[in-house]
Amino acid sequence: MIKKLFTFLWPWPIRRRLLHKWFGYNIAKDAKIGWSWIFPDQLIMESGSRIGHLNVAVHLDCVELKANAKIGRSNWITGFSTKAQSKHFEYQKNRQSKLYLGEHAAVTKQHHLDCTNVINIGEFATIAGYSSQFLTHSIDVYENRQSSAPITIGAYTFVSTNVVVLGGAVLPDFSVLGAKALLNKTFTEEWTLYGGVPAKAVRAIDKTAKYFSRPVGFVY
Repeated sequence: MIKKLFTFLWPWPIRRRLLHKWFGYNIAKDAKIGWSWIFPDQLIMESGSRIGHLNVAVHLDCVELKANAKIGRSNWITGFSTKAQSKHFEYQKNRQSKLYLGEHAAVTKQHHLDCTNVINIGEFATIAGYSSQFLTHSIDVYENRQSSAPITIGAYTFVSTNVVVLGGAVLPDFSVLGAKALLNKTFTEEWTLYGGVPAKAVRAIDKTAKYFSRPVGFVY
């Protein structure tokens, strides 16, 4: 804890070197972390990736940002490390507590990501708006034990504001999840708008929509 606090207090160029030396993190020279408490067991940030201010990422096996991926500000990213001394999830031998963002993917601000299991956000995907919850774990009332399942958000997807996404859910590539939706299962049909509680296919998306072919993640 002392090393973490000491590291946190330095300006970024010095902080980056300390994160490499003391924690073994792999952070590209042009990647950057703002004033945020980011201390997973493993951190990988490729060229051009960014983590903004006032984020917290703790109790995770890994956070990985591919090139030009971005996490905005004030996001709460938690997990349950496989190194934890606990009986929780012992039966899930292959579980990994990880957040993965593909190239040019973005998480905006004020979201809660529970990475007890893997949250995989595909390239050029956007977790937009505010106050969305991604919850990979819950209690299995039939087995009376903690249970977890991964969440997959496909490439070139758009996730609108204030949604809830539960463990085991899949949003397929080239699709949109509407505001305030509950995504609680696997969908496979691409080029589709999903919405509602629980979410269902609402209508097809025209393949000429420019969001789904943009060459850079940032939307002007």
